This record gives sequence, structure tokens and C-alpha cells, in this order.
Amino acid sequence: MQYRTLGRTGVQVSTLVLGAMNFGSLGRTTQDEATAMVDAALDAGINLIDTADWYSRGESEEMVGKAIAGRRDDLVLATKAAMPMSDERNHRGGSRRWLVTALDNSLRRLGVDHVDLYQIHRWDPSTSDEETLSALTDLQRAGKIRYVGSSTFPAYRIVQGQWAAREHHLSRYVTEQPGYSILQRGIETHVLPVTEQYGLGVLAWSPLASGWLSGAIREGREITTSRSSFMPQRFDTSIPSNRAKMAAVEQLAELADASGLTLIQLALGFVTAHRAVTSAIIGPRTMDHLHSQLAAADTALSSDVLDAIDAIVAPGVDLAPDEKHDTPPALLDATLRRR
Repeated sequence: MQYRTLGRTGVQVSTLVLGAMNFGSLGRTTQDEATAMVDAALDAGINLIDTADWYSRGESEEMVGKAIAGRRDDLVLATKAAMPMSDERNHRGGSRRWLVTALDNSLRRLGVDHVDLYQIHRWDPSTSDEETLSALTDLQRAGKIRYVGSSTFPAYRIVQGQWAAREHHLSRYVTEQPGYSILQRGIETHVLPVTEQYGLGVLAWSPLASGWLSGAIREGREITTSRSSFMPQRFDTSIPSNRAKMAAVEQLAELADASGLTLIQLALGFVTAHRAVTSAIIGPRTMDHLHSQLAAADTALSSDVLDAIDAIVAPGVDLAPDEKHDTPPALLDATLRRR
């Protein structure tokens, strides 16, 4: 396992992070299975676990808490808030009212008195940066969180957040968690240059592109992955963007074979090769998934292989731009473009 400094925090973290999104009902993972995966990940050298209150409506945090009991100080623990936790309109977002409550709920589910990294899961356009950062600063001073981060923020919102922290003398976001893979490279255009400029640590989620780069999805095979069962539109090969992904996967599989690598090793090695990326978040659902991903822990791609990847999917290109999560709201909501 390799380790890097998380932004400018001085905290050393593994280049592979154990993501717990599949713990619980979403991934149909039991507590025993989750604990076994945490055990194996820590034994392999992973020292950062990332979860969120929204994952299986708190069940993931509960499972992580039980799995790390008795060894809390041996790992860096990260969670997130802001996604809807119920139909109640104020049980979401980045307001002080909600974040104070959401963090206490997360700490209770995790069975800890603090988290190392508390991240705003998505930018909340209805709440000012000053409001959110002021609440996070007070929670940090209360000892309930050590650092604050953002997740899937557009580049201009990352800049705005840094400006607001400086302007109002508040704690700043020290990490960003964007989606990033060979098939979705859009963040190379604006987000990663901005995170480098401000010295943010980058924890990249979905490095296997929701399973497209796991080796299980190939031309001529029926797609039966777990994700395809509840996100069928992202795997419907009659859709042009999915056809483009399939064509790229076939070329990438050939490149991996020629390089003596699995497709997973190629995909994870690509993400961690970028100088702005601190770690890639893996989200195994089974022990087999975990072991296949841990095999990429020491993968280092040569310049020739990286150049070959660029020839298949050009830098800065998202093969499925409609799947992006950081698109500015004005591009999605016509009323924001009208007088």
C-alpha cells in the first residue's frame, strides 16, 4: 500500500480508500460481511474509511461503527451530510440547523465522539457558504470534527468556498471528493487544477465507473451487475453514451491484457497516477470485489500506458456527460436561465 499526505493537513492516508456505500441495504451487505471487509482492508494497509449518513439511510454508518469498534484511533474516519434523510424539507442541505443535528446523528450511529473528515455531500444552492462554513467551524472547535471537506462541488463553488472561508475567517474545506475514472475525465478540465491551486486533498469516487471498469461488463455479455438492477439507464447499450463506454472498455481491456494488468488495476492505477489525486475510493460489495481491488494497491502505470489511455479517452472528456453530478444548476433547470 502506498500513502500520501491528505492535502496540506499533514495526515497520511492510503492511496486506496474503503468506501462503505454498499454496506447495508443498498449493497445487500450484512454486518458480518462488512466487518470482514473492514478487517481485510485494514490488514492490507488501508487506513481511511469513507461513509455517509445517506448511505442506506444511516445503516452504513452503523455497520462501520460496529466494524471499527476498539480500533478507532488506528484509522482516519470520514463521513458526509447534506443529502435528504427524510421527506422533511429541513432534514437535508448545508444549514446550521441541519448540520448540527446530522453530525450528532452520525456520531451516534458510528459510536464515536468525533470524525476526522466531515464532508458536505453536495453543494446546497439554497444555503450561503458563510452559513455552512460557520457551522462547520463551530463543530470543529467543539472537537466533533477534525477537518472539513466538500464532495462533487463544481470548480467555481470550490473557489467560492475558499474565498468565503478567507473572507469570514472560517475553517476552509481541505478536501474535495469528485467522481473520476477513465470514462469520466471531465474534472481534469477545471476541478483538479483548482484543487491543486488551493492545496486540497482529492478522494476520487467511482474510479471503476459504476462497474464498467470492473471487467464484468464486456461486449456480447449480458450486464448483470448490482448497479444495473437499480440504474438500468446507465447500462442500456442502446443509448449512445453507453455504446461509447462499451467501445472504450473493449479497447481498455486489450490494453490491460497487453500490459499484464487486470482492467481493475488499469482503472485504479490511472486514477491514482494523476498528481492532483490523493486516493481512489473503492466500494466493494463482496470480499471477492475487495480482493480484486486491493490487487491494484501498488500499481504504477508507465507513461506509455497512460498515453495509450489518453488515445482511447481523451483528457478532460466525459463519455457520459449526462451522468455528471457537478453540472451547474442553471444548465439543468430552464427557469434559472430565464427572466
